[in-house]
Amino acid sequence: AKRPGFVGLSFNTIAAFNPNGAMPHYHATPESHAVIEVKPGEGGLLLIDSGGQYLGGTTDITRVWPIGSITPEHRRDYTLVLKGTLALSRTRFPRGTLSPMLDAIARAPLWEHGLDYGHGTGHGVGYFLNVHEGPQSISKTMPEPQMAMEPGMITSIEPGLYRPGRWGIRIENLVLNVHVAPTAPGGVTEFGEFLEFETLTLCPIDTRCIERSLLRQDEIDWLNAYHATVRERLTPLVDGAALAWLIERTQAF
Repeated sequence: AKRPGFVGLSFNTIAAFNPNGAMPHYHATPESHAVIEVKPGEGGLLLIDSGGQYLGGTTDITRVWPIGSITPEHRRDYTLVLKGTLALSRTRFPRGTLSPMLDAIARAPLWEHGLDYGHGTGHGVGYFLNVHEGPQSISKTMPEPQMAMEPGMITSIEPGLYRPGRWGIRIENLVLNVHVAPTAPGGVTEFGEFLEFETLTLCPIDTRCIERSLLRQDEIDWLNAYHATVRERLTPLVDGAALAWLIERTQAF
């Protein structure tokens, strides 16, 4: 909000701890709010979904942060959701690929463990317009299943996992749909034109929640490269405690 060009929120912030995080569109009320009071040896997951309207664009981001002690089950759930975010963020696909096919890529790591989530994987985002804006989305039940992703579209990637009464996890970035460079493997070939996603969101993904044994080395490499970019791009914009936090949270995993 301190950056030039900030106009206001793109939606009301969702800040939810433990069981409240299991409600994807939770909003605190006097009856349902939770005060974060963690006793020694206890803890949980804090989910924050927030966004802003800037003259240069519209943002939407979700991160999950550990508060106090977390369990192996927390780590497993978090890592499986992260694997879905990474899988779709890194994929290349032929132009004309339909939404449900992309949706399945993000769900596959959860499906392998008999897990799923009830919302779509992604929604279109306007440019200083609506934070939920079509025509595109990434969903297995989208209203227009024949709508394919096209270059220039900005879309969210936000798989999740929700355990009612316990916790919720969602990791969300905004991505730009772009042409694969013709010189890159899988660009324009005899099989047609290929597209990929460029990640626009620059914010650390908390590695303290990760179960490392569930990640492949190529996934770790992507995460480390992402954090190197986050640090490089954001370091000139912050100082003091914020800079120290940024450096700590973008260390190689």
